[in-house]
Amino acid sequence: MVLHVREHEIFEREEDDLLCEVPVSFVQATLGSELTVPTLQGQAKIKIPGGTQSGTVFRLKGKGIKNVQGYGTGDLHVRVTVEVPSKLNSEQTEKLREFAELCDDDVNPMSTGFFEKARKFFAG
Repeated sequence: MVLHVREHEIFEREEDDLLCEVPVSFVQATLGSELTVPTLQGQAKIKIPGGTQSGTVFRLKGKGIKNVQGYGTGDLHVRVTVEVPSKLNSEQTEKLREFAELCDDDVNPMSTGFFEKARKFFAG
């Protein structure tokens, strides 16, 4: 028997689990924040720790779909997507430039590691 499930605007289904993508601002991801996220049962709150990277997934146990055979309930996986500001005014641009001048390689360890690997690849 094949069950057909309608697509949903917010959730994707994988067996009894649900996936939801939630946009977070650059500031929320950098400093940490508490987010209100949708669930099938209403809203839930999750804490986003400072330094959260785009694509990080948080699990809300038991907030998915009830198993049709009665074997519990799936989980809700919330994937955060960090939004980069698309329009900055002159004051915001200047503050971001000041921030950039204060940063060293430790601020962005993923890109530092990637470019170090690329350098070794092309050198060798």
